[in-house]
Amino acid sequence: ISNIPINARWKRNGVTVAGGHGAGNATNQLYGPFGLFVDGDQMIVIADCFNHRIMEWKIGNTNGQVVAGGNQQGNRLDQLNGPTHVLIDKEMDCLIICDWVNGRVVRWSRLSGTTQGEILIDNIKCWGLAMDDQRYLYISNVEKHQVRRYQIGDNNGTLVAGGNGK
Repeated sequence: ISNIPINARWKRNGVTVAGGHGAGNATNQLYGPFGLFVDGDQMIVIADCFNHRIMEWKIGNTNGQVVAGGNQQGNRLDQLNGPTHVLIDKEMDCLIICDWVNGRVVRWSRLSGTTQGEILIDNIKCWGLAMDDQRYLYISNVEKHQVRRYQIGDNNGTLVAGGNGK
């Protein structure tokens, strides 16, 4: 949880740290960047939705690298289809990804040579996710209008918000 002071002020002009070269699929471009996660090492991972990939950028670099998906859209374990959010699980050294169109949450190892992910939760229209200090995973489901909390290995989760209609 962030410790940003209540009286914090932000600069009005930001600096581009990823993409910035128009929409496209080159390693210096993004096409529909949705969710992102910044870790303590100033590494940014971005759900590049319309390129069906997860990009990783070290702050200061002009190009990112594909770390998940990037093999066209699809539902194989080496593909993503409209990823909307991503986070880094430092303890497991992996990415956890909302693979929205495929209706699943997948985990990809960050180890070099990883070519596919594994399904953690299926039959969910995941849009966003977060992990707390106890490693509970919170996932928003846009189809069911709810947020559920999951323990690792749990496929059902516990309702924590919404779920009472539209």
